[in-house]
Amino acid sequence: MLPKDKGVQDKFEFVSIENLVPQEHLLRKIERAIDFSFIREKCSHLYCDNNGRPAIDPVVLYKMIFIGYLYGIRSERQLVRDVEVNVAYRWFLGMGLTDKVIDHSTLSQNRRRRFNASDIAQDIFDEIVLMCIRQNLIKGETLFSDSTHLKANANKHKFTREIVNQNTRQYLDELEQSINEDRASHGKKPLKESPKDEGPEQKEIKQSTTDPESGYMVRDGKPEGFFYLDHRTVDSEHNFITDVYVSPGNVYDSICYMERLEYQTNKFGFEVKRVALDAGYNTADICHGLVEKNIFGAIGYRRPPGNGKGFYKKDYLYNAEKDVYLCPRGSELTYRTTDRNGYRHYASNAKVCVSCPNLLSCTTSKNCRKVITRHVWEGDKEKVKANRLSPEGKELYKRRKETIERSFADAKELHGYRYARFRGLQKVTTQCLLTAACQNMKKLALIFYRKKQKGLNEALSSLFSWISEAFYPHFKLNSCY
Repeated sequence: MLPKDKGVQDKFEFVSIENLVPQEHLLRKIERAIDFSFIREKCSHLYCDNNGRPAIDPVVLYKMIFIGYLYGIRSERQLVRDVEVNVAYRWFLGMGLTDKVIDHSTLSQNRRRRFNASDIAQDIFDEIVLMCIRQNLIKGETLFSDSTHLKANANKHKFTREIVNQNTRQYLDELEQSINEDRASHGKKPLKESPKDEGPEQKEIKQSTTDPESGYMVRDGKPEGFFYLDHRTVDSEHNFITDVYVSPGNVYDSICYMERLEYQTNKFGFEVKRVALDAGYNTADICHGLVEKNIFGAIGYRRPPGNGKGFYKKDYLYNAEKDVYLCPRGSELTYRTTDRNGYRHYASNAKVCVSCPNLLSCTTSKNCRKVITRHVWEGDKEKVKANRLSPEGKELYKRRKETIERSFADAKELHGYRYARFRGLQKVTTQCLLTAACQNMKKLALIFYRKKQKGLNEALSSLFSWISEAFYPHFKLNSCY
């Protein structure tokens, strides 16, 4: 028979919030694994010691923010409403069942005023990484890097066209030196300074009127509009995130890679031995930097465009001893010059090419001359290519989908990472850092819990074995542990 409706639940019960939260709850595991008191120390300089009203504990504020990122709650108003009714959230924040929850305006104003211009988010992320390093969960020997896009809080149809300076690269001085050395070895004079050397190059971009710091992204297979890019690095040991760097969506992945790799080695003392990157990082400067640092790099390769009827660059073989290229019919393309972008030019003999039966498959130039370019650091690119084709490189590159791509997938599916919650590069950087920190917290807590359970099971197994041997010498106790 159907039970009767008991009506309004107005019965008073004597309960403890400690007993209402399941022992297997994620927030319990995080609380056991991580001591958040370091947040109070990091934020102490933002509070006055002897004046003003008593402030909300920054540990409570950030724990509340962590709940939002852990469970993908995008709205701070909704976060407050969820904390009011969720017992586990109250327990994690140290609140009782009848305690008043922090108002959403208190949370947002602290974020906008007190913490906005500080490096607290970066400090929290770095501290979690250091915790993992101290527990030997991060080794820093094999790293995987990539970028993903976050849709900016901006309408892609509302923009102005602006002239801005091109992104400068740190390797330009080293490249210029290599160019002059290469020209000198071929008997050429150093390049003269051009008018553009007097200042940075400029380009026209679309700038959003809603969020001017976002970038207009146009990439094959990607959505078009205003985005931010999260350039992330993970460690191969347990897939912990070791670095987060945010840029506008119109910045290439390769621009900031070597700088961020250097940042990690200086910040955490990593001794990087291997890296795996996708084809977007297959540039001469990155390959040169990895070879200079003696790092094994496995970088993807993007096929050059073509109609399948003509020859590709790979069909022309380079002879290092003679410093010439050989065309598919064996004719030599000899060195001509090295341009200011670092490319050597090798050109064929037009008198030989004009009578070649494969001329139309080789070149369509009016002077019947084929020109092949080779970067001064092309040798380093070839070393990295050989790494990718080696058994170790293939196995390393295959792990990208299990590490860095899995990290992005978890962030987007579970932590609300598809959209930028705020406007402005600094605020979006804070979102990305705290999301990555929460992913690391979650992983650290689960590993800590599994190790504790394993140790408990081993202790129980040893205890049962001792009991069986001491009291029942003729009886073997088969433990399920």
